[in-house]
Amino acid sequence: MISNTITSVITGDIIKSRAQVNPEVWITVLKRALSYLSNDKAYWEIYRGDSFQIEIKDIYSSFIAALYIKACIKSIHGLDVRLAIGIGNKTYEGENVTESNGEAFVFSGETLETLKKEKQNLRIKTNSHEIDETLNLYFKLALISMDSWTVNLAEIVKLSIEKPDALQSELGKLIGINQNAISTRQKRAHLDEIKELDLMYRQKINALT
Repeated sequence: MISNTITSVITGDIIKSRAQVNPEVWITVLKRALSYLSNDKAYWEIYRGDSFQIEIKDIYSSFIAALYIKACIKSIHGLDVRLAIGIGNKTYEGENVTESNGEAFVFSGETLETLKKEKQNLRIKTNSHEIDETLNLYFKLALISMDSWTVNLAEIVKLSIEKPDALQSELGKLIGINQNAISTRQKRAHLDEIKELDLMYRQKINALT
């Protein structure tokens, strides 16, 4: 089917997946994360064992979606994930995401290869060099914190994205800790700063349209 719309695509792979004794644990977590972001399985796929791709039609949500995937995977001890965001047109819609094509898919796939060479874990490519340069610098800085998330910090970021309007006391009840502990973990994860980055991301992406 031919299409011509602007979309975003996240291509990723799990870091140190082969070191896990039971791969079913992270595969289950990854499937849950992808299905949370898109309940239509035609828009996401896990392939080659530890690689995956998901189309996020709302291009403004692509950073928070990548963040969510990272938080889910880092909630498993010893694992992390590389994530490449591509934003551009979609010229062909296949029966599943890996058959679809267009700038967004090409940008995302190429950028993942760049990440592997540069040993970096998050990057974006659009058709605007200026936007890419700005956002990728901010991503590098944000990764200083994000790559260091412990299991507990990743868990609280995941929960905070799932329940953005919940009070800290409500989040605490969900995982059996008090409000002060939630506050401490959110601060240690630099959640407020990451939310600010998400707002800036949305403004920058707005310039593409």
